[in-house]
Amino acid sequence: MKTHLLLALALTAPVALLARADSGTSVAGATAEQATTSKLVYGLLSNSRYAYRPVALDDALSADILKRYLESLDGSKMFFTAQDIAGFDQYKTTLDDDIKSGDAVPAQAIFALYKQRVDQRAAYARSLLKQDIFHFDGNDRWYYDREKSPWATSQELDTLWKQSVMNDWLRLKLAGQQPDQIRKTLDKRYVNLAKSAADLNGEDAFQSFLNAYTNAIDPHTDYFNPRTAERFNQQMSLSLEGIGAVLQKQDDVVVVREIVPGGPAALSKRLQPGDRIVAVGQGGSGPMEDVVGWRIDDVVDKIKGAKGTQVRLDVIPVQAGLDSKPNLLTLTRARIRLEEQAAKSKVIDLPAANGEPARRIGVVELPAFYQDFEGRRDQNGDYASATRDVAKLLAGFKAQNVDGVVIDLRNNGGGSLDEAVNLTGLFIDKGPVVQVRESSGRVSIDGDDNAGVAWDGPLAVLVNRGSASASEIFAGAIKDYGRGLIIGENTFGKGTVQNMVDLDRWPANDGSQYGQVKLTIAQFFLPGGSSTQNKGVAPDIAFPVTVDASEFGESTYDNALPWTRIQAASHVRYGNFTAILPQLEQRHEARVAHDPEFQWWAEDVAQFRAEQDKKYISLNEAERRTERDRDDAKRKQREAERKQLGLAADPLAADDADDGLQAGERDVAKDAAREKQAENRPDPLLRESAAILGDAMGLLVASKQLTAQVLPESHSPLHWAGAE
Repeated sequence: MKTHLLLALALTAPVALLARADSGTSVAGATAEQATTSKLVYGLLSNSRYAYRPVALDDALSADILKRYLESLDGSKMFFTAQDIAGFDQYKTTLDDDIKSGDAVPAQAIFALYKQRVDQRAAYARSLLKQDIFHFDGNDRWYYDREKSPWATSQELDTLWKQSVMNDWLRLKLAGQQPDQIRKTLDKRYVNLAKSAADLNGEDAFQSFLNAYTNAIDPHTDYFNPRTAERFNQQMSLSLEGIGAVLQKQDDVVVVREIVPGGPAALSKRLQPGDRIVAVGQGGSGPMEDVVGWRIDDVVDKIKGAKGTQVRLDVIPVQAGLDSKPNLLTLTRARIRLEEQAAKSKVIDLPAANGEPARRIGVVELPAFYQDFEGRRDQNGDYASATRDVAKLLAGFKAQNVDGVVIDLRNNGGGSLDEAVNLTGLFIDKGPVVQVRESSGRVSIDGDDNAGVAWDGPLAVLVNRGSASASEIFAGAIKDYGRGLIIGENTFGKGTVQNMVDLDRWPANDGSQYGQVKLTIAQFFLPGGSSTQNKGVAPDIAFPVTVDASEFGESTYDNALPWTRIQAASHVRYGNFTAILPQLEQRHEARVAHDPEFQWWAEDVAQFRAEQDKKYISLNEAERRTERDRDDAKRKQREAERKQLGLAADPLAADDADDGLQAGERDVAKDAAREKQAENRPDPLLRESAAILGDAMGLLVASKQLTAQVLPESHSPLHWAGAE
């Protein structure tokens, strides 16, 4: 999924800056809305009628909330000092009472001190740029991974920041920048760090604090303030009402990053990537408001609005100087479908080889299990749905006479449980898909009640560690039914169900004042009775692990539910691929041993993991240049081999070196174009998944005995390329 959200918050500061207070020595308490919200969230999480695993809000949980709040503010431990942390001990046993009473003063006090520390560190980093310290001939290292390190003293932080600034300088130097240019780039970077912090306010602090509480209950319970809740719902529905432009903050100005095809901005042909928006007016005659220096989400709120209404923008073209006279652009807002995040398809042609015929494999790339809940409630038939979109793609595959289908769920973090169930129903002929156990112990079964399938041919599901939740329901059900092969890595391991609870329902509020809670309400189990919790779904054919389970996944959460199982639900077992897995593995290993792109990918994964394991970066220029030269030589050699072997060129190969810049420092239009190009990079994992599916088809076509063993005729309505 893209890192840039359509007309949404895209701050360039570190994640640690997701909570800040206004400047000044006084510390504000909670607003009336925040006090009510705090009490509502407490009532929700402490009630077993709602929460799957309610936890008493007492002194023990208070200490945990404090720990999580500090980590959410300063997870890198680069701002707070050990002395600051000791001073916060006074709140260890009082935050529970503050949440119950709606008192935000302690949370805001911590927040205010954090503001001071960020300002101080940004100023210290800028001061270092004026010193003669940038010599890189020693053995210094920057130990950047401080998650498990103790909180540092002020003097220790000075050393850490000096190392961090030196690393920033060295990266730019290796990228070819001269000292004056480096100093200018980094000074602006640290100024923007402080500005980004100043942009954030008490509402951000409140949301971060409440999330420290919700995450102390379980890893997937979250509080969304009204603005964040709206953004979440937009992502789920793949739609919003606005002008159809992806915006990004760069320095003090909001810049157009991308134009959404078919939206008002695209149809006007007067807005393009790189253009700067400096003022916004409502309707045909409302006053123009200067938005230079505003938070990006505040600018977004001014630009988006109900379809059919007008918005006026003062725009400085990308090629003009920032002090140029802006152009006035009037647009009529419309409902925008976020097609970039919807299901997509492609076809991979497998050439004839080793006596096997050529085959065509259809691929469905599904980035999320999305559904427009509001559109579905309207019952007008026009709403975004992952299942509906995939069904259309499958119909297209039939028209193209593809032989098999791969569902690509890599980095699909989940979404709608209904969509996971309905999508599974496209491939099975009735039956249970997921078992849901509530806090009371009651188990209900959700499944496919519609006879028939949308695709009855060969099927594989490609997953990785980033495949979670609804992705695991789908992949796990396909595996339990023996409906298809699971290929890739072990999945994330999230086996809990969340529901969005609107806090405005209890005060019977007509507006959106209190936000929503994404609340864990149940645990899900596969048809066979196993939970995916912690363990995830294991692949039938495994690819090299890109990230260790100790670094990413459900098992990394200290308060995650344990794995367990319940009684299996009665379901058909269409097939059992165990008998052919050794042959598939053998063919896979033989093929990738001679597949240069797969081997390059495996080498890069091994190198990445080795570098991550070091937990430090050398500050020796000669050593870093050697590493850079090695990587440059490797890229050039690979491109030469691609050309020699007749392989498709990597569109980013010539532009893959570290430029030392952060996202907000690059040319916005070029960066967006580069992101688009990345979608066309060679994908050896997807191609190999298609080849593995082709192998399975070949084995079953060649042997009736294997077919009878893998796909029992009495149970299988499926057609594996003539192996029915």
